[in-house]
Amino acid sequence: MKLYQNENSSATSRVRIALALKGLTAEALPVTILGEEAESRQAGYRSVNPQGLVPVLLTDGGVLVTQSLAIIEYLDEIQPEPPLLPDTAEDRAQARSIALAIAAEIHALLPPRIGLHLKTAFKADADSIAAWGRHWVGEGMAAVETIIASRKRGAFAVSDQPGIADIFLFPQAISARRMGFDLARWPNIAEIVGRLEALPAFQENAPAPRK
Repeated sequence: MKLYQNENSSATSRVRIALALKGLTAEALPVTILGEEAESRQAGYRSVNPQGLVPVLLTDGGVLVTQSLAIIEYLDEIQPEPPLLPDTAEDRAQARSIALAIAAEIHALLPPRIGLHLKTAFKADADSIAAWGRHWVGEGMAAVETIIASRKRGAFAVSDQPGIADIFLFPQAISARRMGFDLARWPNIAEIVGRLEALPAFQENAPAPRK
């Protein structure tokens, strides 16, 4: 397998964590994502992923899989142990709800292409773009905290084993901390992230800080 990735990308971090938990490896194919001349914005990469986003997994069968949730569920199917989804239908739905609340409602508003559009279309400066990001991270993480608190029964987001919900939560929480948020404002998230930081699969695959 090959993984088109970027070390700063939270979405890439999710897939790298899943690979580590599964004991799987994929050849890393770095893709730059920052700036107007980033490789992700060029025609060559658009032939790999028409959205111009990372990560993309090239399977051993030669199929390109986009979107981190789809990639992670694919990995869960080809390598069932350890499972990344809980045992019951309700808990699996809860795990996916948390993952999508992060991927579709928080992270979707933060990638570099969003900042570039705010800059070019609305003349937003760096401070305004940063304020935009902080607003959606603060609002979104508060909602995720409430979702987790409503059914928390284990050491991690949904159960006593780290899974898809944690894989999505961890990189977003690390990014929030780097934006200046004190995770203590979300006590359940802070507790879970503290446990995840002690696990090599998470610690070693956190998104790298932007330079």
